[in-house]
Amino acid sequence: MSAPTIRTIEPRDDAQVASVIRSVMPEFGADGPGFAIHDPEVSFMSRAYARPRCVYFVVEADGRVLGGGGVAPLDGGDADTCELRKMYFLPELRGRGIGRAVLERCIEAARAMGYRRMYLETLTGMDGAMRLYEKLGFRRIGCSRGATGHHGCDTFYEREL
Repeated sequence: MSAPTIRTIEPRDDAQVASVIRSVMPEFGADGPGFAIHDPEVSFMSRAYARPRCVYFVVEADGRVLGGGGVAPLDGGDADTCELRKMYFLPELRGRGIGRAVLERCIEAARAMGYRRMYLETLTGMDGAMRLYEKLGFRRIGCSRGATGHHGCDTFYEREL
């Protein structure tokens, strides 16, 4: 595999990003009701993240999208809080520092868009992701924030930007 690159999503990426999300989430048991796999935006991520104060980054290698992650306003939250959304990577990217690079880009972008806090929801079993969040300054919080509709998630984090 050639060196992966990180760039903002384009319309041509929509089908590949949806495929990544729909293949990774079931791997962790996150395919039932209350998980992001069922969000309508999964099929048209480039449009969903073209809104103000949103960005989605994809990881591409050899012409294939292998993962991504983004930032958007926290639904039902205050204007100072964004949500890290749909950060998933195919197994071939994991353990190579790509998740950290995408998360750092998301944090930088969130600061540039004027957010003061970043929130995220995850699931027991996504241990590698949780270790990454904690290394980058996220602290576990006791309950969900906002109105994401992802009642299947059971672990919540927040960090000041």
